[in-house]
Amino acid sequence: MATSIRLAPEIEKRLDSLAAETGRTKAYYLRQIIEQGIEEVEDYYLAANTQERIRKGLEKTHSADTVRKNLGLDD
Repeated sequence: MATSIRLAPEIEKRLDSLAAETGRTKAYYLRQIIEQGIEEVEDYYLAANTQERIRKGLEKTHSADTVRKNLGLDD
């Protein structure tokens, strides 16, 4: 799938330098950056989304005391 993005000039310059120095393509490094960073980005934005749903009362929450009691951890 082809995707197009705009990079800040200083980032593009760094990417150009890296590609030139190593003989690899800019696309190679962009794939590496995305593959190595996607999990962190998913974690952050999905957690932020859940937090917003909790704030709006759209997610059910449970107190630590209730969870411990229901799991039999208070014994």
